[in-house]
Amino acid sequence: MGKDTIVIREIERKDDTKVAKVIRSVLIEMGVPKVGTAYEDAALDYMAETYKAPQKAYFVLEKGNTIIGGAGISPLDNYEGNVCELQKMYFMPEARGKGLGAKMMAVCLDFAKKSEFDQCYLETLPFMKGARKLYRKVGFIPLESPMGNTGHYSCTEWMLKDL
Repeated sequence: MGKDTIVIREIERKDDTKVAKVIRSVLIEMGVPKVGTAYEDAALDYMAETYKAPQKAYFVLEKGNTIIGGAGISPLDNYEGNVCELQKMYFMPEARGKGLGAKMMAVCLDFAKKSEFDQCYLETLPFMKGARKLYRKVGFIPLESPMGNTGHYSCTEWMLKDL
């Protein structure tokens, strides 16, 4: 793989530290609260292990040997129903505005469909305008209130998509 080649692949244990750094740095860049968001999730430091279970997957966006983004799918926590959650989709600045978000979204939603989920849920923040635009473009619709209980009480925008 060349240094400019960008690939989407499943996370490996060797990626854990890099992925945690990407997510935390993007959250800091965006001014996201450190409590009630993914920033404080214990799973950030053990992503490969966290997403190893059935119906879970986390994908990284890799350029050369550098992780520049990622996103995952997992069953929605504390919810009765066949709904997954799009989780921890964050990209470094150099990965934005190049169509990579749409490609990552396609990979994640394909995994969700193959895992036989009926719907996909996500949580975000009002000022993450680029992300919300992408979510709407692929068919997510806004909700009036959250589903399940993810622990991300600082996220005040919720969206859902039929698969």
